[in-house]
Amino acid sequence: MSLAQRLTITQPMRVFWITWFGQLISILGSGLTSFGVGAKVFLDTRSTTQFALLSFFALAPMVVLSPIAGTLIDRWDRRRAMLLADLGNGFTTMLIFGMLMASDRGMFKLETWHFYLPVSLGSCFGAFRWPAFFATVTLIVPKQHLGRANAMAEVASGASQILSPIIAGALIDSVGLVGVLTVDVCSFFIAVTTLLMVRFPRPTVSAEGQQGKGSLLTEMKQGWSFISARKGLLSLMAFTGVAVLCMDLVVLLITPLVLAFTDISTLGRIASIAGVGALLGGIGMGVWGGPKNPLYGILGFHAFSGVVLFMAAPSPSVALVAAAAALYLFTMPPVMAGIQSIWQRKIPSDLQGRAAAVKRMVILCVSPFASLIAGPLADDIFEPAMREGGVLASTMGRLLGVGPGRGIAVIFIVLGLLTLANVTVGWLNPRLRNLDKELPDALPDTPPAAPDATTPNAPTAGASAS
Repeated sequence: MSLAQRLTITQPMRVFWITWFGQLISILGSGLTSFGVGAKVFLDTRSTTQFALLSFFALAPMVVLSPIAGTLIDRWDRRRAMLLADLGNGFTTMLIFGMLMASDRGMFKLETWHFYLPVSLGSCFGAFRWPAFFATVTLIVPKQHLGRANAMAEVASGASQILSPIIAGALIDSVGLVGVLTVDVCSFFIAVTTLLMVRFPRPTVSAEGQQGKGSLLTEMKQGWSFISARKGLLSLMAFTGVAVLCMDLVVLLITPLVLAFTDISTLGRIASIAGVGALLGGIGMGVWGGPKNPLYGILGFHAFSGVVLFMAAPSPSVALVAAAAALYLFTMPPVMAGIQSIWQRKIPSDLQGRAAAVKRMVILCVSPFASLIAGPLADDIFEPAMREGGVLASTMGRLLGVGPGRGIAVIFIVLGLLTLANVTVGWLNPRLRNLDKELPDALPDTPPAAPDATTPNAPTAGASAS
């Protein structure tokens, strides 16, 4: 490889690593707040429904705004879109901080529903954050490294799973939720600083991207038109929707499952062990890069995750649940990085924001749905059924035991079966199975040249700097 070729790859990847580091710190801070607020709501109310409602308000605005956000991301400088998202998230953290301080001083009584507004505002800004980041990846990472780059994004999530519960648990015990929020605010400043250090090349103009140019509504429709004309992408979106439903329900219900037989400190340790699994899965995927046909890796790891869910059900054991959680999250980076890589490769860079936002909106519709049904499924159906004398006590109770948390264990078994069914249907669908062969790549092998990340004002060769 010549020196020029090495520079072409290294320079964009340097921008990626700086951006990735800033977002990693931001995710860690957001994880602190998410863990702290969620734990406070559940411990104050002991209601799975209230806990799930908080998740609903964290997701619903993002779903509604995603098409608009994606269109604006394709119009705007993507770095500035990410800055807007980080600034907005910092504001919402400060808003929660102010509410807690006012409550501590006796100015008003803090209720669970008071968290809904700042959480919803954070969701609005979040509608810009991830579409802008993943659309930017295609501009600064060579095509052959997309799987690795997306895996590193999953590593950031895994690192949050490991460190956020530990730090949040320690801070809550010592200085309360206010201390958690203080650390989150510091992480916000680091994330903004890294974004100010870099510049991104502009997307390459494509015929598909130019077809929808016009009003905001027209450009929004173009994202859906691009996806709907490609049956393989539609099939992938449906497959991902079912996978996300299973994942979201597992993540939502693991907290009440664990707290049914142990304390919040143990929950934090289990969450950290699970995060180690996610971290190892992301690192492994980052080194490996995935199979030549990403669908093989996606289906294989997703099937394994379904089998793992059966491990968490048999008995209320900390060791068993921790092992199952770690193995389950180990499968997530290969699955999600593989899916994301396919979307990035098959969609032109100047259409990434719109198409990805439509995909994200449809899939994110699943997450509020999961948040809404998780509570009633656990509190009103399966938990009562698995109590002494419940309708399932004489059947499933013999296998799993009866009492608090056993109804959620039954839900985990159902989710494992649903996961395996999703894999089977996906494999039998030729449009999905042959997607990588039937739909040509829309990206060049190497991204547009980017300026040096440490010299933001340097000119960009071959593309205008953002």
